[in-house]
Amino acid sequence: MEWESVTIEGRNAVIEAFRGGQTIERLYLLDGCHDGPVMTIRREAQKRNVPVKYVSRERLDQMSQTGKHQGVIACGAACAYAEVEDMLKAAGERGEPPFLFLLDDIEDPHNLGAIIRTANLAGAHGVIIPRNRAAGLTATVARTSAGAVYHTPVARVTNLARTIEELKKQGLWFVCADMNGTVMYDLDLKGPIGLVIGSEGDGVGRLIRERCDLTAAIPMKGNIDSLNASVAAGVLAYEIVRQRNAFISVSLK
Repeated sequence: MEWESVTIEGRNAVIEAFRGGQTIERLYLLDGCHDGPVMTIRREAQKRNVPVKYVSRERLDQMSQTGKHQGVIACGAACAYAEVEDMLKAAGERGEPPFLFLLDDIEDPHNLGAIIRTANLAGAHGVIIPRNRAAGLTATVARTSAGAVYHTPVARVTNLARTIEELKKQGLWFVCADMNGTVMYDLDLKGPIGLVIGSEGDGVGRLIRERCDLTAAIPMKGNIDSLNASVAAGVLAYEIVRQRNAFISVSLK
């Protein structure tokens, strides 16, 4: 398993890191701050015997990588990347068809964090990112995900196209976001599925797009022709959720 050291910043991110079982080596809190969320974080630290140090705002600003620490910074031992097999296993244990996010060329850590957050809330079993030309699990990603990174497995693979081919052998179908594709409401997005999202500028790369079984377009009526990558991921993910839930409801009748 591959590990990446992180600094965790922001109240929600730190709380979820504790609750998600993340190993915290030291906690820094703004001196004199004793409001509800901060006291919750302090109690979580005390339960786990994590050293707590109260420091000045200037000190926290110096330590911060995001500039948005909210008076709380935790030093995590490491953030682990999962294996793709772990995601398939989790789906099996939950008795659900696999639902994965695959991100092609998402280099903005804010987009990555927001997509991981959406994946968690949509009930996805994991997020797969390429090793190169992609954001990793940084402090900014952890904070933007509101701590979802500590509950949602993220795997980093050498070759995204090859990973898609391997997952097809396990029964997954793949749909990618493409403005020239079929309107998403007209597609069958039930069953074991991988949702492929590309960068805002170039979208899903040709080699990846050619390996997808379906291309989904989001209906748009405005004056611009594209959505933010994380917003597009959210819209498509919840169409998948809607169809999956409708299928389960019909099956139970």
